[in-house]
Amino acid sequence: MHKHLTGLLLFLALLSGCVTNPVTGKNDFSLVSEQQELAIGAQQYAPARQAQGGDLVADPGLTAYVSQVGQRLAAVSDRKLPYEFKVLNNSVPNAWALPGGKITINRGLLTELHNESELAAVLGHEIVHAAARHGAQSMSKGMLLQTAVMGTAIATQGKDYANLAQLGAGLGAQLVTQKYGRDAERESDHYGMLYMSRAGYDPQGAVELQRTFVRLSEGKQQDWLNGMFASHPPSQERVNNNIAMLATLPRGGEVGAERYRAKTAHLMRSKPAYDAFDQGREALAKGDTATAMRLAKQAIALEPNEAHFYGLMGDAEQKSGHLSAAAGLYGKAINLNPGFFYYSLQRGKVNEQLHLDTSARADFERSTALLPTADAYYSLGNLSRKAGRLDEAKGYYTKVASAQGEIGKQAYGDLVDLDLKDNPSKYIQLRAGKDAQGRIVAQLANPTPRNVNGIVLLVRFTNAAGQPQQIQRNFNGVLASGTQQLLDLGLSGLVSDDRLNTLQVGITQAQVAR
Repeated sequence: MHKHLTGLLLFLALLSGCVTNPVTGKNDFSLVSEQQELAIGAQQYAPARQAQGGDLVADPGLTAYVSQVGQRLAAVSDRKLPYEFKVLNNSVPNAWALPGGKITINRGLLTELHNESELAAVLGHEIVHAAARHGAQSMSKGMLLQTAVMGTAIATQGKDYANLAQLGAGLGAQLVTQKYGRDAERESDHYGMLYMSRAGYDPQGAVELQRTFVRLSEGKQQDWLNGMFASHPPSQERVNNNIAMLATLPRGGEVGAERYRAKTAHLMRSKPAYDAFDQGREALAKGDTATAMRLAKQAIALEPNEAHFYGLMGDAEQKSGHLSAAAGLYGKAINLNPGFFYYSLQRGKVNEQLHLDTSARADFERSTALLPTADAYYSLGNLSRKAGRLDEAKGYYTKVASAQGEIGKQAYGDLVDLDLKDNPSKYIQLRAGKDAQGRIVAQLANPTPRNVNGIVLLVRFTNAAGQPQQIQRNFNGVLASGTQQLLDLGLSGLVSDDRLNTLQVGITQAQVAR
């Protein structure tokens, strides 16, 4: 029967999830409505960009150019969406599309292209992913998998920047890094070239682009493996498919080599500065603050309007213990790019260390408005606790307690410190029943990182005469973190077996053991 139930759930999901692909005209599976798709893209676009270095603001003309090319292709797509195109300040060669037409291309990929037709090939490919609802299909498969698991259960839940962003860009990050299936990649290659031709571009650019990708993948360049190759694996088969598609399209079209060189001239000139920045971040990660500072200054001399470079200097000064100097450098970064979360987060940490609590709070709040992070919320919790606003502190710690890593454990411990006394049953696990010796006992378990004592239980039951009774039992001693213990409730003779189902036990008091 359980197998039949699981099969029925899957059948109903498939039946209700058949929709027409706007690009291919075929029936595809999707449990995500168009309204949901648009909402997800709109909600996740900004945090996903923040988590990968933010928008490139030092060269606004470049973003305008990329958007112009993207909108030219979007105008001939088979699905009208609120398409947006942004350039990310990230050296990894990559591009991605979120549901609803929210598309980005990394600075690092733009430096590898040779002309506008190759740019059109990249953007056209991503437009098809959005237009053909590939992201929604991937989410639907995940939902179907969850449904299947639920049915089974019935029968028998930029690296530096991305690591910080686990609270604010979870779904967006999953959608960005997902690997599309071979069919989705074939569709995006095929129809992307068709869109190029419709828009007046030479689709030969898509062939050359795939040839470049195959050549780079054979060389196993690490930055490419972390970027386009991770989500869009290249192959000779894709090159051959593009060549075959090219033969079906009108010959000619714009290549745009000179225009591309003109529009990317500033980016190409500043590439050595970003290379120095990347090397500086690697040096800083190894603890070499002197090299990081030298490379950051070298980058600033080449491109003085890039906020990331001042942020790197600030990180180096902070790591060296020069807090006031670090705060000033983060301030310069904020002035150059107030829309990126990281600089405000870092200055907040420095101001917190300098005991400038009001300034620190303002920085953390500005940072979380751009991208919620565990680091910022935890510091806001500490500041609220310091100011005596304990309910506010609890709220911040609760946000962080589910985060992975040490900070999540710290926040959970701090939450226990503040909240255990008021809500002991939220933290101490309790079961009651008979043990192997026939005693009526309570099993107490402490999954928190704190030792607990002062535990008081309230026991309710109906006695043999049918009268409701209520008694109190104390657990004497300490219930250590990560342990469980049995407490004899002393109910022998008071609760008969036929009245055992009336037994109710709750925790009314507990405190952190000091």
